[in-house]
Formats: sequence, C-alpha cells, structure tokens
Amino acid sequence: MDPLGCLPSGLCGVDEAGRGPLAGPVHAAAVVLDPDQPIAGLADSKVLSAARREALALQIRERALCWSVVAVEPAEIDAVNILRASLQAMRRAVLALQPLPQVVWVDGNQLPDFDDHRFSLRAVVGGDARVAAISAASILAKTARDARMRELALEHPGYGFERHMGYPTREHFAALERLGPCAAHRRSFAPVARACERIRGA
Repeated sequence: MDPLGCLPSGLCGVDEAGRGPLAGPVHAAAVVLDPDQPIAGLADSKVLSAARREALALQIRERALCWSVVAVEPAEIDAVNILRASLQAMRRAVLALQPLPQVVWVDGNQLPDFDDHRFSLRAVVGGDARVAAISAASILAKTARDARMRELALEHPGYGFERHMGYPTREHFAALERLGPCAAHRRSFAPVARACERIRGA
C-alpha cells in the first residue's frame, strides 16, 4: 500500500467493478474504514484470489464505519453509456452512506457529479492499490458483482457467466454466436450489437 501522504480523517474510498464486460451490471462501492479496526491485506481486488477477496469483503462489511454497494443494470448502461453509468453508480454509492462523508476519493481519473453536495473530492489514479479505503471499495464492488454474475449464470444457462463474469472471452463469444444475446447483455457494446444484427438478419 502506497498512500498519498497523510490521509484525511473519515476518508471515503470509492471504486467500481464491471466496466469491461459484455453482460451484467456495473457495481460501485463506497467505504469509510474504521481506524480503530484495521484490516490487514487490503489491495486492489484484481490482484487478490477470489477466496481472499471474499474473506476481506466479510471483514470490511463487519469493521468499516459505513459502506454501500450499488449496481447499475444493463438497460441503464445502454441508455447512457458505460462511463456515465459507472460514474452514476459511484455517485449513488456515496449518497447511500449514512452519515454522508465529507471527503471522497475515487479510483481513476474522473469524478462523479454530486450536484449540490459539497464533498471534498479527489480522483486518484491507481487508488485501488494505494489507498486502503479505495482498495476496500474495489473488493466490495468486485465480490458483489461476481455474486450477481453467478446468479445470472443460473438465470441464463449456457453463457458461462459464472466463469468469465461477462467479460469478452473466447467462451463468451462462442456462446453469443450459438445462443444470441440474453436479457443480461449490454446491447450497446459492439460484439453484442453484432450478435443482435445477426439474429435480425437470419
């Protein structure tokens, strides 16, 4: 962990999971950690094993001062585009916290629009590997999204969502070719749009 200097008191970390997949929602989480209950091993969720992420997610939910996880579904992603949907998910995750934080640090280089809410905002590139609260948010977002994709795998069998989590893998492309898109797919994403066109042209 490589924090950016002295961290503000009550820092809220924010991150998202699921911008790249062709299917399923994008999730965002917001976390305010408790300095009196530190959690060892926080890191960017992408470098952790699934089992380690799940164990840390449990600790975060138990020990954090407050946390929230929000999902934006494929229909909204298609309506506004994935970047806006991701920022909207992060905005909603922060506004779901009780009490509202005063300081909000977001992973990446873009910030959600909070309108008239007067937070102290900061975008932190690589924040999920550098700031514990953002790492915690990345873990909650990732584990929540993976759980939802496992549910979608049961609702829409044959696509392999439980294995590739909706990402554009060879298995997923083959399933799209064989089965066409399902209700969980993001129709604004080019490979899914092409699959829709094939079905209409068949």
